[in-house]
Amino acid sequence: MKELFNDEERRLGQKISELSYCNPFLPERINFEREILGKDFLKTEATWNIRANNKDERPNIPIIIKRAEELIEKLRNRLLQGANASEKDLTIYEDMALFILYHRFNVKFQEIITVTKDQERAIEAGTFYKEFLIKAKYFLHIRGVKFPSQHDIPHLFSIFFQIKRAFHHIFSFIVGGSMASAKLRAAVWQSIFTHNLKRYERQLYKIMGDITTLITGPSGTGKELVARAVGMSRYIPFDEKPGCFKEDFTRTFYPLNISALTPTLVESELFGHKKGAFTGALQDRTGWLEACSPLGTVFLDEIGEINPLIQVKLLRVIQDRNFQRIGDTKNRLFQGKIIAATNRNLSEEMERGTFRRDFYYRLCSDTIITPSLSEQLRESPEELHNLVLFIARGRVGEEAEKLSQEVVNWIGGNLGREYSWPGNIRELEQCIRNIMIRNEYHPPEVQDKGARQVLGGEIMSGSLTAEEVLERYCTLVYSQTGSYQATAKKIGLDRRTVKAKIDNDLLEKLKGC
Repeated sequence: MKELFNDEERRLGQKISELSYCNPFLPERINFEREILGKDFLKTEATWNIRANNKDERPNIPIIIKRAEELIEKLRNRLLQGANASEKDLTIYEDMALFILYHRFNVKFQEIITVTKDQERAIEAGTFYKEFLIKAKYFLHIRGVKFPSQHDIPHLFSIFFQIKRAFHHIFSFIVGGSMASAKLRAAVWQSIFTHNLKRYERQLYKIMGDITTLITGPSGTGKELVARAVGMSRYIPFDEKPGCFKEDFTRTFYPLNISALTPTLVESELFGHKKGAFTGALQDRTGWLEACSPLGTVFLDEIGEINPLIQVKLLRVIQDRNFQRIGDTKNRLFQGKIIAATNRNLSEEMERGTFRRDFYYRLCSDTIITPSLSEQLRESPEELHNLVLFIARGRVGEEAEKLSQEVVNWIGGNLGREYSWPGNIRELEQCIRNIMIRNEYHPPEVQDKGARQVLGGEIMSGSLTAEEVLERYCTLVYSQTGSYQATAKKIGLDRRTVKAKIDNDLLEKLKGC
């Protein structure tokens, strides 16, 4: 009986299988493409980046698709003729079939992502699902062949839709062609699918909503955009009977900026309240935790500023999935996903006792770190032009090319390459607006005297009390060590005394020096 693969075909099929399940934002993708195509490989970037002048360009993929389609037709005919196939060979065949299916319907998945009306989205999905079903059965339902995975076709359709949404959102929300940006995109992909896409497809898609994601990084680096990319790319099942997905992904993200609200309002927005629970509670209110569906995401921005009492309540939500409205005793169930973000150093906040350790360890199951703008430009100085052009296109359309060149020239002549961009992307956006309007940009003036110089001047002038000197000195040393224990040992005081003497306002200023 004839074997399903010859040696060369098996090698090709195995590499296509590996390509199908790799993280597409890591250099491993390029290695697989090179191994598949050999001398026909078209040289491209080592990482898959979005730049201002190109998007979603993978020149090797059409060639690989053609080779995969030619091979799988041969393999399918052999299976129909009773070819001998091991479980491993059948798995390779399945993976190739999925690779071809995804790319055949890639454009149609993109179309239902970008339409604006819910009805149109549902109808379009139902229409081409019938085509998808026919083609999936053609490859995967072969008489006399029992495939190892026994793929459920509506589930495959849902996975492919999720993969396409992930690409769409990662490219829409995370810009930049530096290695730092590429690593961020790869990290977001893993937050959505884990490092093992095959395992995710089999089982993990059911539980990823239970895992909390924590996003950290400097202010102005796009933490909310990263949160949206993760939250809006969650798995959504496809319902065959009505021919539509069970939820509209555009309505599954519930953001709450904690720093913009008082603790009472934060609690009310999150948990909801019962009529009469407090002054001004004139009617029952549904909070985000209750409004969020099992397929949705609640995003808590500036989590480092949340009240310790609310931390306890959120800890219970993450642990037990239960919560109560303010003023109510009825337990309610939260089934969605939580994403939190902060620009604070939570290790220091825990040392100070302002952030609960048990709460932190419930938040950090999955962490993403957003890079600063200076980090991106340090690695790839040319990225300044790409980022400026990308931002300008969203502001002035056809004038973007001219404006971006003016901005880059002005920055080079006035701020220089070494400018640190303390406000990150947010500051760059303001710089572009300022130059567009006034042909100049003036960053916030840095104080002539830093916190250390001010502290030294106060001591030399003799204007401080002994208690103030002690507080300032404890804070200065702590800013250097980052540890109460190390500070206490260095200056010969008890750890608890050091902790009590820290001046948080001064500490923030010292960090900036």
